[in-house]
Amino acid sequence: MFYHDDELQYEVEVEEPNPQFAKMLQQAIGGAEGEMRVALQYMFQAFAIPAEKQEMRQFLMETATEELGHIEMLATAVSKNLEGASDEAREAAREDAVIDEMMRSGQPRQALSAGLHAMPVDSNGVPFTGNYVVASGNLAADLYANVMAESTGRLLATRLYEFTTDPGMKDMLEYLIARDTMHQNQWHAALEALGEHRPVPNSFDQSKENQEYNYTFMSTAHEERENPEQPWTQGEAPDGKGEFSYTPQQPGGGNPDLDEMIDEMYNEVK
Repeated sequence: MFYHDDELQYEVEVEEPNPQFAKMLQQAIGGAEGEMRVALQYMFQAFAIPAEKQEMRQFLMETATEELGHIEMLATAVSKNLEGASDEAREAAREDAVIDEMMRSGQPRQALSAGLHAMPVDSNGVPFTGNYVVASGNLAADLYANVMAESTGRLLATRLYEFTTDPGMKDMLEYLIARDTMHQNQWHAALEALGEHRPVPNSFDQSKENQEYNYTFMSTAHEERENPEQPWTQGEAPDGKGEFSYTPQQPGGGNPDLDEMIDEMYNEVK
């Protein structure tokens, strides 16, 4: 069960409303790097945690709920940038040819369908999709995905920070960037707390793997090249279970002999 408090998680103020920046902020709401993605990702990961791991379930669910608060903050920022924009601000945004094109081919739906408010879409107007969400049911795999999600989210927030001069928007983004820093670190800490988990899933019997290739880096360069002697071609693997090696060749499997199968399929449907 969820409860909503009317107070925002963090203050959102816009001193100079900018409809162009409102469009950019949509990426942080409904984009592949956005808050809708991480909120649902952590929530569905939590749903898969068994009852005996209640602390981990709580950990994921609390972070998911925090991300819902970030969506509300960003939606408020979008509304304030759209509703308060003067005619002068709207015209000034068009002085740059690139921005003018973006505005003209932008998101009229923010006015037509949402009354100058945020929508569950990215900065190009593409609707949010659940395909962005990673919830595999394997905790280690999901935590690695969470590190990536927070990394790209923090990258997006820092880029947005560079695109605005508004003090209020910079203050909001400084908070969101700080939370991304914390979340990256907490997922790393959770991975370390798991203990032995590599390779993922670690429940599979590695003796069943092809032992000749499970720690071998394969070069796919057209011309055979020498071992570059990099950390991924020599020395102990990070999981401590094997030694990296290098091969400039593929195992080779011959040409696929599919003529008989194709003829059979063709004759069946003819």
